[in-house]
Amino acid sequence: MAETEQKKIRIGLFGFGRTGSMVAREMIDAAHSELVWVVRRSNAHAGEYASHIHGFSHEEGMIHWLEDVDRSFFERYPVDVIVDFSASQTVHIYKPAASMGIRILSAVSNYERDDLAELKKLARRTAVLYSPNISIGINLLLLTAMLVRQVIPQADVAILEEHFRQKPDVSGTALKIARRLKIDPGENVKSIRAGGIVGRHEVIFGLPNQTIRLTHESLNRAAFGRGALAGAEWLMEYKRGFYTMEEILGERFRDALKCLRRPAR
Repeated sequence: MAETEQKKIRIGLFGFGRTGSMVAREMIDAAHSELVWVVRRSNAHAGEYASHIHGFSHEEGMIHWLEDVDRSFFERYPVDVIVDFSASQTVHIYKPAASMGIRILSAVSNYERDDLAELKKLARRTAVLYSPNISIGINLLLLTAMLVRQVIPQADVAILEEHFRQKPDVSGTALKIARRLKIDPGENVKSIRAGGIVGRHEVIFGLPNQTIRLTHESLNRAAFGRGALAGAEWLMEYKRGFYTMEEILGERFRDALKCLRRPAR
């Protein structure tokens, strides 16, 4: 008997800048997802297909201008999950989608306080996943660093983050790691800006006579697309609530650690 074909997840994407464009490409390329539409802040390429822009022959991911999005938009172009790689205030645009049960995955790097509060309110109506850095690897780095911190709390800790020259702020991911490890980000987070570095984070644990280094590097922005796809799949299992990528991977992490337990005699 032939295996049942997996139903494709219908995705709507907010944001089509450098990162959003790469995320769109990964979604178009994936066999188990369908990029229904893309919404961007400018009207450039409006009416075109993201698939054609990325060299695919089929029509997928119709591009729309943000100004044209209202409640009826989500009724006319239904999706299962909205993925947001745009800006803080965009959360107010897709509020109606949450009341329709459309799940929300936000990878916005920096939220204004009121906008983040609004995102959390949407979790009362639908499942919301929030991860400023949606790549699977960086979240595994965070979980591993937290484990090491627990095992050797006496170690000195420093965080080094490297990004492209134009990035103005300290990495939000680095600050998050610092908070989770309970260290002062002002003293312990160091930044490097050079060329076109996509993103590199290193957590250094210093001990007498030895050093432990945990490193993650995004080789290109496609890593965020793969993380978003994984998050979208996971969200389909939930109807409402506010979740983080840490929670998703944390469950798998704990299951993996069980194999280290001494077997019962």
